[in-house]
Amino acid sequence: MSILLYLIPIALGLGFIGLAGFMWTLKNGQYDDIEGARWRILSDDDLPNR
Repeated sequence: MSILLYLIPIALGLGFIGLAGFMWTLKNGQYDDIEGARWRILSDDDLPNR
């Protein structure tokens, strides 16, 4: 039962780190251009011209 005294704070800390990372990506505009990624995957810019 004493192991819970260690596991609960560790789980809460990891959850907070994940939440902080998600909030950081929102602040830096990571999800601003969702539609652009969908169309960029279909472009053939990396193919050589013939």
